[in-house]
Amino acid sequence: MKVQILFFASLRERTGQKSMEHEISPGTTAADLLEQLRRDLPAMTSAGRISLAVNEEYCEPTQELHDGDEIALIPPVSGGQ
Repeated sequence: MKVQILFFASLRERTGQKSMEHEISPGTTAADLLEQLRRDLPAMTSAGRISLAVNEEYCEPTQELHDGDEIALIPPVSGGQ
């Protein structure tokens, strides 16, 4: 199964990627995917807490992913005055 991963804000800068396609196994959850990405992309290990959205809706880490899903990785927002 393949999913499309979108990197936002500092994650885009850390990984040097706007998006990527990733192969997952049936039964993979959002948390499983995030763990795989942290192993495969060393730049993500120190990214801190990351919010996940599947098909443009925020999700729980336990949400099971499906073929063709679009997963957005959203780092914490900081800054401003």
